[in-house]
Amino acid sequence: MEQSVQTIIVILAMGAFVAAAYVDVRRRRIPNALSYVIGSLGLLRILLMGDPMTAGWTLAAAAGVLVIGFMFFWGGTFGGGDAKLLTGAVLLIGSRDLFAFLFLMSLFGGMLALALLIGDRLIPRLRRVRHPAAAPDASAPAARRDVWPTVPYGVAISAASMIILVLQVSVPR
Repeated sequence: MEQSVQTIIVILAMGAFVAAAYVDVRRRRIPNALSYVIGSLGLLRILLMGDPMTAGWTLAAAAGVLVIGFMFFWGGTFGGGDAKLLTGAVLLIGSRDLFAFLFLMSLFGGMLALALLIGDRLIPRLRRVRHPAAAPDASAPAARRDVWPTVPYGVAISAASMIILVLQVSVPR
């Protein structure tokens, strides 16, 4: 595939990934349109490569990721938008770099979950230990203390995708 077309696809995808991560952080929802844009760019990239074997493996990988993503969604551990964004990312990245992408995504997702856990659970406890005489915040509902924060996994998907895409463009195969 011509390098300039490849670069244009990657630049457009970067914009969509940044938008998906931003919206996921703000609203904990990823618009379908962003997942469709990323998936469409992936399909365009597959078509322009002209390699039927790679195309078949990539489509199979994306289908498998979609099924697994929605199993996690139905189990309540993953958002539906995350499953769709992840599938689009796999279409764009391709099957060749799938495991590197999944490793990076898992690493970023774990760090993000840990940061949210520290911010939501540990820091308030440390504040209560340091200032035990202070009354609890009346504006925070009591039920909130029993609810775990959601993780905007679109951030991890987007970050891992962008890194893999940059590496693919900078080190042509």
